[in-house]
Amino acid sequence: MHPKISIVIPVYNRSDYLSAAIESVLKQTLTDFELIIWDDGSTDNSVDIANIYAKKDKRIKVVAAKHQGQTLALQGAFSFTEGIYTGWIDSDDILAPTAIEETAAVLDNNPLCGLVYTDYLVINEKNKMLGKGKRCQIPYSPDRLLVDFMTFHFRLMRKEVFKQAGGIDSESGLAQDYDLCLRLSEITQVHHLNRPLYYHRKHSGCISSQKRVELIYSCQEAINRALQRRGMASDYEIDVEIIGRYHLKRKVKPQATARIIENKEVRGKKEEIDY
Repeated sequence: MHPKISIVIPVYNRSDYLSAAIESVLKQTLTDFELIIWDDGSTDNSVDIANIYAKKDKRIKVVAAKHQGQTLALQGAFSFTEGIYTGWIDSDDILAPTAIEETAAVLDNNPLCGLVYTDYLVINEKNKMLGKGKRCQIPYSPDRLLVDFMTFHFRLMRKEVFKQAGGIDSESGLAQDYDLCLRLSEITQVHHLNRPLYYHRKHSGCISSQKRVELIYSCQEAINRALQRRGMASDYEIDVEIIGRYHLKRKVKPQATARIIENKEVRGKKEEIDY
């Protein structure tokens, strides 16, 4: 028999965090799932970590592939899924223990709903809680999704709706999840489960930090394609602002010259330019 749920973890050089991600899936209160771990040609020991868990739990399948990038890795991983519901978590993030059970219940009880997403909490490298994700406060609507990616984490989808939407688009660049959610919003009902059931990790090695500008432009292209599909391109275009904020402050002078400067300036005043 096929499992009810398929969860995908795409991995590339995440040995520091992969064990926590895997264990968060294995600790789920709903146990009828399979876990597809797709290693995208890691050069660290990520695939070895995945194989250790696979030897202990038959629900885990590990695929060691050549490095092709996350988009093709996700395509490959989803091609292995057999569940009626499917979703993925990033290899540096963590699922809350009831995440699968609670999201699956929404789909079970709402036949017209094809996608359910949860709120999320932000954590750092050491699992310290940094607060609730800012996107959680944005109300969902298909139109608002064009400018605000509120369907951020965790997402569980009906596999048949995932396929109907076209799955992961190989042209989506770094915005695979946003591009998919835009397409799903055009063909199915989306439900927001107002519960923080996902832990999104912020660290210096994450894509949003390392490739911020490339990610922004990938999102712009995803929005442009959505405008075309929705017949809105003749009336609307997406305008993107990449904002850099810089501050100029006076240098701290050696103590010997500080008194001279104080005679020429108002004591304690700082000059600052904000762009």
